[in-house]
Amino acid sequence: MATAESAIPYRPLGTTGENVSLVGLGGFHLALPRVAESETVRIVRTALDQGINFLDNSWDYNEGQSEIRVGKALRDGYRRKAFVMTKVDGRTKEAAAKQLDESLRRLHTDCIDLLQHHEVIRFEDPDRIFAEDGAMEAFIDARKAGKIRFIGFTGHKDPHVHLYMLEVAKQHGFHFDTIQMPLNVMDAHFRSFQNLVLPEAISQNIGVLGMKSMGSSVILKSKTVTAMECLHYAMNLPVSVVITGVDSIAILKQAIHAARTFQPLSALDVSAITDKTVEAAAAGAFELFKTTTHFDSTAEHPEWLGGETREVQELAKGST
Repeated sequence: MATAESAIPYRPLGTTGENVSLVGLGGFHLALPRVAESETVRIVRTALDQGINFLDNSWDYNEGQSEIRVGKALRDGYRRKAFVMTKVDGRTKEAAAKQLDESLRRLHTDCIDLLQHHEVIRFEDPDRIFAEDGAMEAFIDARKAGKIRFIGFTGHKDPHVHLYMLEVAKQHGFHFDTIQMPLNVMDAHFRSFQNLVLPEAISQNIGVLGMKSMGSSVILKSKTVTAMECLHYAMNLPVSVVITGVDSIAILKQAIHAARTFQPLSALDVSAITDKTVEAAAAGAFELFKTTTHFDSTAEHPEWLGGETREVQELAKGST
């Protein structure tokens, strides 16, 4: 809880020893064509000055522009105020290491606080990541070299893929620091990360990063809930941070207000919200990230994943 009415609450990030702001600044919207670079810098610095310390990003957002712009915003002493997270798409050791080095250059930092495997949306992704010469080797090497501090993964398609990623990690004796997933007012009714993945993450003391609380505003188009209800519902879950897309100072103010005014919801409050969304949530009509490829950047650019690992190449030799 906040210590004062004007303060943004902070929560522990799993077992990392870090505390992060209840609301986090999404990186994708920061470099949309309609947002000027100067406005991006203003948004990021205003967020940091107001107490938001969690910055989300990805190597592939807006062809790298999201990281480049945030890197500029982090100059002049702002880097010390931020907990910087970014993601890479590479599934091979070589591809992941190359993308990480590009992210470090763009963000103008020697060390990224949290690096995550991006878009774990296929059942083969965990196996590729943990294979010999897979991306996890690059992550572990980077952590040893001081290029990154913590390791996590993200995905938005199917909760069973998340569970499989956790299973494969356990088989390799690896414990993730964070896990990022869609958590919103409709998720409870359809392919629910809240019901299937969230309890497992909590049981393993993994820091939970909630995303898509409004599904890039698509959920609001259902006209069943308000933006504030969406944010407060997600904040009411046992998450470390709710990441929300921000493309203007007005939307930033909305996010800050949501965090500052958040109070735990009663069971009746939660039921009132979920009852309103039952019909709209059917078949994932407003969670397009689950039911379409619209949000699957790696589906459009499979080359980002890199080639097959050496292990797969050896197995495939001589096959017909």
